[in-house]
Amino acid sequence: MTFNYSLLAASLVLCLSQSVQAANKDENAKSFSPPANSDMPRNVYWGDSHLHTGLSLDAGLFGNTVGLDEAYRLAKGEEITSSTGLPVKLARPLDWLIVTDHTDLMGIATDIKSGTDNILADPKGKEWHEGFKKGGREAGKAAFDLITNFAQMTLPEQILEDYSPGSEVFDGVWKDIVEAADRHNEPGLFTAFIGFEWTSVPKGFNLHRNVIIRDNADKALQVVPAVTQKPKGSTDPKSLYKWLEDYQNTTGGKAFAFAHNGNLSNGWMFPTEKTYHGGEVDMEYVSARAKWEPHYEITQIKGDGETHPYLSPDDEFADYETWDVGNLDITELKKPEMLKGEYGREALKQGLLLEKKFGVNPYKFGIGGATDSHTSLATADEDNFFSKSVSVEPSKERINHPFIESKLGAIEGYMITASGYTGVWASDNTREAIYDAIERKETYATTGPRMTVRFFGGWQYAQDDANASNVAEIGYAKGVPMGGDLLGADGKAPNFIISALKDPMSGNLDRIQVIKGWVDKDGKAHERIFDVAVSDGRKIDSNGRCKTPVGNTVDADTATYSNSIGDTQLATVWTDPDFDASESAFYYVRVLEIPTPRWVLYDKVRLGAEIPDESEVFTQERAYTSPIWYSPK
Repeated sequence: MTFNYSLLAASLVLCLSQSVQAANKDENAKSFSPPANSDMPRNVYWGDSHLHTGLSLDAGLFGNTVGLDEAYRLAKGEEITSSTGLPVKLARPLDWLIVTDHTDLMGIATDIKSGTDNILADPKGKEWHEGFKKGGREAGKAAFDLITNFAQMTLPEQILEDYSPGSEVFDGVWKDIVEAADRHNEPGLFTAFIGFEWTSVPKGFNLHRNVIIRDNADKALQVVPAVTQKPKGSTDPKSLYKWLEDYQNTTGGKAFAFAHNGNLSNGWMFPTEKTYHGGEVDMEYVSARAKWEPHYEITQIKGDGETHPYLSPDDEFADYETWDVGNLDITELKKPEMLKGEYGREALKQGLLLEKKFGVNPYKFGIGGATDSHTSLATADEDNFFSKSVSVEPSKERINHPFIESKLGAIEGYMITASGYTGVWASDNTREAIYDAIERKETYATTGPRMTVRFFGGWQYAQDDANASNVAEIGYAKGVPMGGDLLGADGKAPNFIISALKDPMSGNLDRIQVIKGWVDKDGKAHERIFDVAVSDGRKIDSNGRCKTPVGNTVDADTATYSNSIGDTQLATVWTDPDFDASESAFYYVRVLEIPTPRWVLYDKVRLGAEIPDESEVFTQERAYTSPIWYSPK
């Protein structure tokens, strides 16, 4: 027998080559294409987490005729027609949306408008229908009367039964909401979440929460949403926490809640001793709130909720879109002592104090923004602002038409705020990825513009890391992102990678600030503002502040501005100069744009509106990141 040594050698070479190729293939799969098999959040996805259609009673009865499908189509970038007949389109589509129609009395707005038999059979129902038919001021009076009866819990018993969970109308509307979300959900392209608003408003004090569901219709339709009206509901947030727990146990799915507009709660949104239902802020309360409310809507159409000048007297940017007249319907005026239970920054500080007491921080939330529009239109841009409700869609008169008015005071039309959106750092544009990112607090709010903001905290960042091409990889490798916890001080002060890139369709950047809150050894909470990066070569003084304004290029005659001031990008690595490893602390970033025209100025130029002297005509749009926390333990 003779061997063909050439063939044997060739075979051995081929086998060796295949082995090397296989090894290289395994190695290349791990290292050549970094995005492959990676779940690192590389993209920021923009959305509105709080939008109402005509299905909400306080939208439909005020003239909103735009439905679920149209709301989603607008968010996706299509042009639609508003309830007042105006063409409307977003300059840029959103990536995701949560329609959060009010669950109480779901379906009643449609039936009042059409005058169904059950509505006309009740004296109040007939009164509301006839008022709506007359239109104008009478329709408004009828709608406000319904809302007042809702807030005071004096609705007719039969009306409640007809529009409560278990009724044909209520369950049918919920089915429509759920199926519309599934119909418009396109994983990878556009995310439509199933959600609703739980509308607790005892005494007119705003305690509303929105609920976001991670799941599809197969799970969401196993339940009906929570309500606040008796006998099937409660205004106590603990009842909502119970609903969330039951939802997860029943369906195997996931859901959480988030609050908004503490500025209209008259001190009840962030309790520290007693809850408004007379309960204690105890271990049960702080644990439940920490579990079920990982997020907070800090800015929207009904004013900005970061902080108030009374709470932050050293913050020259604190008085921003401030609503501090009273509660939601101005039936009780605001008192200074109420403010500490209303604003996000103060809540973060009070959360540190409660954590010191209970070992759990109930106000350890991520931060987002939303519109809370009741027009079905998710518009938050100053130059494309369709406002809160149909009655204040673009018109010459809307600036001077009181938005909320009572015998005690008013929220004037010019005070309505064009805000806001939420940026979410996630790996994919899907329900699962975006929900998980919001839950882990890797989010930030803006008042409308879409600036790109990164914020990482750690112990070993180098100054050059802020400008590295792979800043995200460095940020995650050496520390934690916004929403995270700093661990293991080991005698060092923490440092932070912070970068902001301007929205290409908005103003340049004025500055980046770090807001620090902490609790000292005596158990007292403090806050301090640091300017960490400023534009145009201005200087930061030894106290960490830049007191030189960026300037203002707004032309009030044309509603235009110039990006001849400010910077397109700011970035730095900042180290806390006052760090004490024994003190609990949080840090979040505020990014400010240069001054740009406010929506009232566009109304003046485009529509000939008259602007009251009290109204601001320009604004400094901003972003707020979720905090990074440090705890000695």
